[in-house]
Amino acid sequence: MNILLKNNWWKSIAVVLILYSIVAGLMLPVPRLPVLNESIRNLYFHVPMWFGMVVMLIFSFTFSIKYLSGSNLKHDLYAKNFAFTAMIFGILGLITGMFWAAATWGAWWVNDPKLNGAVVGLLVYLAYFVLRGSLEDEHTKAKVAAVYSIFAFVLYIAFIYVIPRMTDSLHPGSGGNPGFNVYDLDSRMRVVFYPAVIGWIVLGVWISTLLIRLNLLEEKDED
Repeated sequence: MNILLKNNWWKSIAVVLILYSIVAGLMLPVPRLPVLNESIRNLYFHVPMWFGMVVMLIFSFTFSIKYLSGSNLKHDLYAKNFAFTAMIFGILGLITGMFWAAATWGAWWVNDPKLNGAVVGLLVYLAYFVLRGSLEDEHTKAKVAAVYSIFAFVLYIAFIYVIPRMTDSLHPGSGGNPGFNVYDLDSRMRVVFYPAVIGWIVLGVWISTLLIRLNLLEEKDED
């Protein structure tokens, strides 16, 4: 048992941090801010999922570059699965964001550059998987996907970070609106928020490694 925990200590940390952030996020007191009220608890779920998504995309972007520099198919496998996990986190981020929008803006969806950019960015990565499925030769698929992945990452960052900051936006931290770090002065939220960010990121890595191992086993069975 000790050997198992030693080999999987980072997975144990992910479980502990996420459970802690869920329980503490729902039970501990939060500041009573105008409009937000109790909905501010979504900060512990919505934002960490987006952080996790971006980190997974960075991993995918990095392994895409590594494939182009060495043509190692394992790097393409890593890039694909980190991108897939990022898509999962992105969808969860959109769903939690819609609940937050309904509570604070009075609508499940508004015509906002941040929200629209997030959807367009996810569609860009959906096209990444469609592109992969349209090619049969493994090296051709890996090369084309790696090039597309690099451009997709740049576009996604532009859609969710650059463009919203240049236009009017309801979303905190965009369009001149202050981020939560400006008007959230209650340090009690930070002791839940930061563990949640770390926990979801580590969980994303865990999910990606499981998918990678599953793909490797499938390839071994085919051989």
